[in-house]
Amino acid sequence: MEDEKAFISELLDPRTQNEAFRKLIRMYQRPLYAHIRSIVLNHDDTDDVLQNTFVKVFQNLHSFKAESKLYSWIYRIATNEALTFISNRAKKAGISNQELKEQMISNLEADVDFDGNAIQLKLQQAIAKLPEKQQLVFKMKYYQELKYEEISEILETSVGALKASYFHAVKKVEDYLNSH
Repeated sequence: MEDEKAFISELLDPRTQNEAFRKLIRMYQRPLYAHIRSIVLNHDDTDDVLQNTFVKVFQNLHSFKAESKLYSWIYRIATNEALTFISNRAKKAGISNQELKEQMISNLEADVDFDGNAIQLKLQQAIAKLPEKQQLVFKMKYYQELKYEEISEILETSVGALKASYFHAVKKVEDYLNSH
């Protein structure tokens, strides 16, 4: 990306803020959609969470400290928004996050926006069985092909811990796929 400090200045300057924010949306809309969709699974819910993410980014731009990359900061907001969405939906339904995720997986088969086959569905079922942190690391590494350093900034976790989480996640996914 162009000089990030200059871009952040444009985002914070009332005279250039609107155009800079439109550019930010164009740059991040697709990758954030994919990231959020991997967590909430449903197209309409993803659109809602994505919109909430951009609202939060806009509202909190002034508090961005540039201690991490803008990209990492925005992904952290998207991740938190997606996890909050799942928690709120589970609470409303009176079930655990895990039970909700399992329901969401079973709803994937009927989702017209899901273009995966039986193997993809089985993979989603395997991922849904993982603890939340392992799910996030697996999806960010496997689907978005993010580097450990990027995931480390987004999740605020050490690279070593992420590598261990990913290793355990891959092992559990393989075991699930081999036994189902």
